Amino acid sequence: MNIQIFGRKSCQETRKAERYFKERRIAFQFIDLKVKGLSRGELAKVQAAVGGMTKLIDVECKEYAKRNLKYMLHDIEETLLASPVLLKSPIVRNGAKATLGYAPEIWQTWE
Repeated sequence: MNIQIFGRKSCQETRKAERYFKERRIAFQFIDLKVKGLSRGELAKVQAAVGGMTKLIDVECKEYAKRNLKYMLHDIEETLLASPVLLKSPIVRNGAKATLGYAPEIWQTWE
């Protein structure tokens, strides 16, 4: 199992995901979205696993409202690559599989 957690240190859901894997002694790699985002290939794999690019956008974050992205119809991928803080967190990847948010019921099937 090769677990990657993309999230923000300040996000409660991200901390819960980290705790889940620590309690089960499953090694994971944490990537802080405020420091480094997903690569183009990682973003493509995650969006394929979760069912679309629009599901990745956190419509409740301050940055979303600040940029007035509600009416944006194109270049979603470029926007997410340029501003990874717009992504929902945590994004938990295990190879080609991925989840958004805290999803222990899915992670149990990976073990």
